[in-house]
Amino acid sequence: MPELTPQQIAVLERLRAQGFQLVQFVPHERAIGVRKGNCAALLQPTETGGFQVVGEPSYLVDGNLSVRLQREGKQWFVWKAKQVEATPERRAELAAFAEELKSLLQAGTGA
Repeated sequence: MPELTPQQIAVLERLRAQGFQLVQFVPHERAIGVRKGNCAALLQPTETGGFQVVGEPSYLVDGNLSVRLQREGKQWFVWKAKQVEATPERRAELAAFAEELKSLLQAGTGA
């Protein structure tokens, strides 16, 4: 991973101050993982001194990043053979996480 700029370090500190944890997800060691509650996302430093979200924020299943799938007429968050139903409450938690993360990342770039 490239060395972080003071601006990027300030963004990570702001995230931590808002309750986000910095974590590492295998096999995504080249990205910075951020987690809050049952949700997480991968961040990649940008050349402009900020971060971009890699892929989409994810609901955690057994502590791992999941994908959202449609099965048996329902939505599920799935990681390997494990799954949890993507209930309205879980989808709302993920949406709130994504919005808060987006807001904090934009505040770090002055956008």
